[in-house]
Amino acid sequence: MKAEALGRSIVRLITAQIPVFVWGSPGIGKSSIIREIAVAQGLACIDLRLSLLDPTDLKGIPFFDPQENEAVWAAPSFLPKDPESRGILFLDEINTAPPSVQASAYQLVLDRKVGEYTLPEGWSIVAAGNHESDRGVIYRMPPPLANRFVHLELEVELGAWKGWAYRNGIESSVIAFLQYAPEWLFVFEPAANHKSFPTPRSWEYVSRILAADIERTLLLENLSGAVGAEAAVAFMAFRKVMERLPDIDALLRGGPVEVAHDQQLLFALSAGIVSRLRQTEGVAAIDHALRFSMTLPKEFSIMLVKDMQQHGIAVEASVVWEQWVEAFAYLLE
Repeated sequence: MKAEALGRSIVRLITAQIPVFVWGSPGIGKSSIIREIAVAQGLACIDLRLSLLDPTDLKGIPFFDPQENEAVWAAPSFLPKDPESRGILFLDEINTAPPSVQASAYQLVLDRKVGEYTLPEGWSIVAAGNHESDRGVIYRMPPPLANRFVHLELEVELGAWKGWAYRNGIESSVIAFLQYAPEWLFVFEPAANHKSFPTPRSWEYVSRILAADIERTLLLENLSGAVGAEAAVAFMAFRKVMERLPDIDALLRGGPVEVAHDQQLLFALSAGIVSRLRQTEGVAAIDHALRFSMTLPKEFSIMLVKDMQQHGIAVEASVVWEQWVEAFAYLLE
């Protein structure tokens, strides 16, 4: 299931308070999707890693109540207690937890309570985990626990990742490279036992490494530590092409710009324009971007404008929009 469809499904399921389990390989964005849903729905989100807990951490520690002359369980402080609160209790990496801890989750998932604790009505449960075939430290989920969830599978898909990347300020050269060479977005071979490999999460690290302004002689080694040597070399070769990019700020001010119609360069330029437009107020820059797009090869003009539309840039408000549509109407039918 693609990220957008998964998100819509999860919103409906948590509204109905049906527990959801999201499956997917490591680093593809399961946690990010849940956090974005919580923000979009105005919900709190508690990320609970069961693999870090002991059975008593979830159920609570027993103590003697002298007034009632009986043992009671002290509910853990990290679980929500406000009866008026609303949120998502996110049980991440649940199948990396030992069976004894998973067993403590049975009652919480099914009955919304564990020990003396009851989950407030406004809270929903979402869990996530990796496949057994991913060769991580995975404990097979007992059928009684698995049967308490609706199971959904997250696919890796460039379009969804690109939207997330623009929203989260990922460096435009990373977006451009993966748009040019989408096969590098996710390369995971469980049997290969590589320390570093390309995933949506590790490309975010690449963006952060670039922002850290690491000296040039050390950059390739640092990038290799995030996405592996092959992907890092391919990305650095692409970055060299970006050195030939025109001044995007000048382009968006309507200044004269010449650019070679090189495929790599045009992918990089398109990503750079979209990233800059998302940071620019006013419609004048959009006017200039649309005029410039009409000087590009047709497939790149359409790609650029579609990216602008998909990522929140109001091209329809531009005085150039009708002219652009007229010029490319025959390709849009």
